[in-house]
Amino acid sequence: MTSKTAHIVDYGLGNLFSIKNACLKVGLTPTISSLPQDIERADIVILPGVGAFGDAMTSLRLKGLIEPIREVAQSGKPFMGICLGMQLLMTSSEEFGYNQGLNIIPGITSKLQTTYDNDNRPLKVPHIGWNRINTPILKEALEDNKWKNTPLSNIKEGEYMYFVHSYYVIPEDPKVVLSNTTYGQNTFCSSLRMNNIFAVQFHPERSGPSGLKLYAQLNACSKES
Repeated sequence: MTSKTAHIVDYGLGNLFSIKNACLKVGLTPTISSLPQDIERADIVILPGVGAFGDAMTSLRLKGLIEPIREVAQSGKPFMGICLGMQLLMTSSEEFGYNQGLNIIPGITSKLQTTYDNDNRPLKVPHIGWNRINTPILKEALEDNKWKNTPLSNIKEGEYMYFVHSYYVIPEDPKVVLSNTTYGQNTFCSSLRMNNIFAVQFHPERSGPSGLKLYAQLNACSKES
């Protein structure tokens, strides 16, 4: 059986080779490219990202990647955003003033607030390190397993994932939120799903065996589509 191709969008900001290695470990055939036609040909598209929102949107625009990304997000094929790649899916960002996003998922990207732990010690921003992902407490029309039939279906409630970020997304529709994470007094969306689009604030490629399960499930989802 021919393995599925996972295209990693290269726009100059991202942990591309770690993602490529994670894809290889779960049987995907990864490609890294900034060419729009490579996005269109792939079975799975991954939008990574580390850095500033405005710089990322400028790079995507200069490389002619904005419309191809929007088109593939509407195509029904599996699409995953990682860290900044998740934030770029929103309508806009507050980072260094107003920045327009891809507007694939209505919502905004906002800055984590300075916060404190249970002993009233200050917690640094950016949020760096391992933290838990949990099912949102308030959720309408939930199944027994909210993560069923999603890339989180093989992940345990409260599993630790690796985070590096100063901003987080606030989707307009709370029903797209798959998991929340708490950092001091901040509770934020750490993963979401809307139709074929799945996105995470953490770095699954840096999250050990649990992170690899996400890539494996993404591969499984692509075989079903």
